[in-house]
Amino acid sequence: MEVLVNNAGIREDGLMMWMKDEQWDRVIDTSLGGFFYVTRLVVNSMLQKKSGRIVNIVSLSGLKGLPGQTNYSAAKAGVIGATKALAQEIGRKGITVNAVAPGFIKTDMTGDLNENELKVMIPVRRFGLPEEVAHTVGFLVSEGAAYITGEVISVNGGLYS
Repeated sequence: MEVLVNNAGIREDGLMMWMKDEQWDRVIDTSLGGFFYVTRLVVNSMLQKKSGRIVNIVSLSGLKGLPGQTNYSAAKAGVIGATKALAQEIGRKGITVNAVAPGFIKTDMTGDLNENELKVMIPVRRFGLPEEVAHTVGFLVSEGAAYITGEVISVNGGLYS
């Protein structure tokens, strides 16, 4: 395995004071648990080859925290911390570990959001496209990014920059 892109995530939004344990657990297990178990399976192969690229898809929520998304924000922030720690653990073995933090991207996960209401907060005045996130991931797994590790790149149209 040369490249691993971790992109697991679900939203179960709600104010923390009314959040059910199951909502918390499902979101944490999917994002943070998914990162941990899949990466642990793959990283040994990369260590043997002394080469590899790991890119974790996190979220603007993991960087800034968003109301109603305490579980999702915590899960993605955990993956950001793990990205930085793992980059330090395995960087000397020729493996880079980075994260991409999308903002509002046109996907199934954002389909229930009011795009017209939200895009006025985004300096470029639109939701991003999945292809724009994919291009960033493509760069991070390329030779051109061999000296970049432990970083989080935001793809968010300037939101919160």
